[in-house]
Amino acid sequence: MATNKTLIPAQATHPGVLIKDELEATPNLNQRILAKELDVKPSFLNEIIKGKRPVTADIAILLEKTLGISADYWMKFQSQYEIDKARLKEKNIKKLKNIELWNIIKEYVPVLYFKKHNYLQNDIESDIKAIKNIYVITTIDELVSSFSKEKFAYYRKSDKLKIDNKNMFAWSALAQYEAKNQKTNTFNFDNINQLCVNLNSIFYENSRTPERVKSILNQFGIKMLLINKLEKAPIDGFSFWSGKNPAIALTLRYNRIDNFAFTIMHEIGHIDLHLRNDRERKFMDLTKKQNLDQFENEADNYAQEKLIPKRIWQDILNNYLPLNDDKIIALANKHKINPAILLGRICYEMDYYAIKTKINKKMK
Repeated sequence: MATNKTLIPAQATHPGVLIKDELEATPNLNQRILAKELDVKPSFLNEIIKGKRPVTADIAILLEKTLGISADYWMKFQSQYEIDKARLKEKNIKKLKNIELWNIIKEYVPVLYFKKHNYLQNDIESDIKAIKNIYVITTIDELVSSFSKEKFAYYRKSDKLKIDNKNMFAWSALAQYEAKNQKTNTFNFDNINQLCVNLNSIFYENSRTPERVKSILNQFGIKMLLINKLEKAPIDGFSFWSGKNPAIALTLRYNRIDNFAFTIMHEIGHIDLHLRNDRERKFMDLTKKQNLDQFENEADNYAQEKLIPKRIWQDILNNYLPLNDDKIIALANKHKINPAILLGRICYEMDYYAIKTKINKKMK
């Protein structure tokens, strides 16, 4: 297939270069002699050779007679030089404009992060296009506007957290960008209960857990993304609608099965309870939460119930206190709940996370 892309030389070549080449290649011919044959001053010819004067039609005809190179060729050479010079000027103007745009981009985008993870290629023009694709914008003005509009849109600012709004914005944009490229099955809200049952089996077994969870979520029509964490972007999970499917993005800030399981169920709670009738909403959940609103409380309660049903938890409270590692492991195996998840619920209810235990919380 033919391409219409125009190749622009690094430098425009003036036809005076060819005159110089002809002089060097022709014995007994120099600038003074050629100037005399052309009936022009040597200084005039020298300016043409140095590219300071154009080859006009009159000069082209004279060069045809003296050097045997057609006037048409000289005129085409001169014309191509003018075109190349104009294109180089346009290219340089565009390059300067791109540099100006890139300087603005760096104020709102963590460029080094995107370079590290191969979203940028150290070519300003292509990198600007990449940023526009990731942030879903057509102009850099839209980037500035979106940053100002959405820096507090997905989460509540906490005084206890060190948050970089640029990094938060980048992480959420990247999650949505990657979600668009992920293909899954058709999603059906009626299948969520069975999905949660299947997820609990995976959590209990805790083998190749992230990989298997992603596979089962995709099977049930939910996109799942693991996005590399950014400094001062303390995100656990992010739920939103992507095309015809809900999506869940995580950072895996902690390699713990209880944290991972709760975050997955929490985001499914947002999907089931809050995104069902509002596909424009997005929920970003931070590692440390304070002043939880109704939506977050509802998602927390949803996750607790799906991981450990109320009847099981109440039975534990009524019949098995005080708890120790042996009791926790026995109860976990009885109900097919990962012991680390049960331990995590106990720590949460007791608000005591320094409890001594030999139970392995690591996600495998």
